[in-house]
Amino acid sequence: MRRITRIATVGIASAALALSATACGGKKSSDASASPSESGQKSAAIAYDIGGRGDQSFNDAAYAGLKKAETDLKIKGAEAEPTDGEGEADKVQRLTELARKGNNPVIGVGFAYAPAIKKVAPKFPKTTFGIIDDTSVTGENIANLVFNEEQGSYLAGVAAAKASKTGTVGFIGGVEVPLIKKFEAGFTQGVKDTNPNAKVLSQYLTQPPNFDGFAKPDLGKAAAQGQLDAGADVVYAAAGLAGSGAIEAASAKGKWAIGVDSDQYNQAGLAKYKDSILTSVTKDVSDSVFNLIKSVEDGKPTIGEIRYGLDKDGVGLADSNPKYKEMADVIAAVEKAKADIIAKKITVKTAP
Repeated sequence: MRRITRIATVGIASAALALSATACGGKKSSDASASPSESGQKSAAIAYDIGGRGDQSFNDAAYAGLKKAETDLKIKGAEAEPTDGEGEADKVQRLTELARKGNNPVIGVGFAYAPAIKKVAPKFPKTTFGIIDDTSVTGENIANLVFNEEQGSYLAGVAAAKASKTGTVGFIGGVEVPLIKKFEAGFTQGVKDTNPNAKVLSQYLTQPPNFDGFAKPDLGKAAAQGQLDAGADVVYAAAGLAGSGAIEAASAKGKWAIGVDSDQYNQAGLAKYKDSILTSVTKDVSDSVFNLIKSVEDGKPTIGEIRYGLDKDGVGLADSNPKYKEMADVIAAVEKAKADIIAKKITVKTAP
């Protein structure tokens, strides 16, 4: 797979990464219509969220969808990485370069790309832009790939409450934004509906505009250690790359961790901690990316809100850990909760 930097252009070395957004100007005609990729092969691109590829979670799930498109659809994939402390202009530059090179679709991985897509998409009307986890920006060539994270998190809450021996569990959010509050709300509701006497310890790693809570494992590790010391024996972190630190902390204490976004039990980078990963709340980011790319390749680009919930297996709870599969009472409770949510017998909150 072709891997490019956040503003890489043909013939420009990595030393030019500080190139400003103004360098994009001057080609108004090319802004209106994407040209074919240099090789003539159809191509699609994803621009990663904070933490980049290798986070064993959200970004890696998007990468899996792009990789599947390369294999199944015979397209060329392009990737663009974020940088620490970047601003909106950097994202605008990144998306502009990806679109100008002829990639179609161009997908922003994460809600942070909303302002940039709002600016860039109108300049490339023949290019489809996808954005994951956001519905605030819309347009005739914009696809909003969104999920019912609260539903999957509810199931995690049920599992945590059933598996806990202390009656105390923990939730760690990367950054206190509405999206992550959906995870907290669903998890807490699932715990309390299963065991009204259970205690949920909740903590956010950073506050916006500081998004380090999605990128720094040491923050997740410290937060998890604090919750474990306070009696929690199951910790659920919705914190991207920082969540790997929480998993490490739970493993060191011989307690349970619950992963997020990807089935983290199967992530190679977390292999040494896998026995402590009870389950993971999964979001089918991979399929959402692949499906959007395929719609473009089929000549019928999908636009507007595309929602993935429990009813379409767009979110769920992984069962890869053999120890989890042995917990018949946990699995039964989770399956009942899933059926009740799909049947609308349970309405899951989207805010704490």
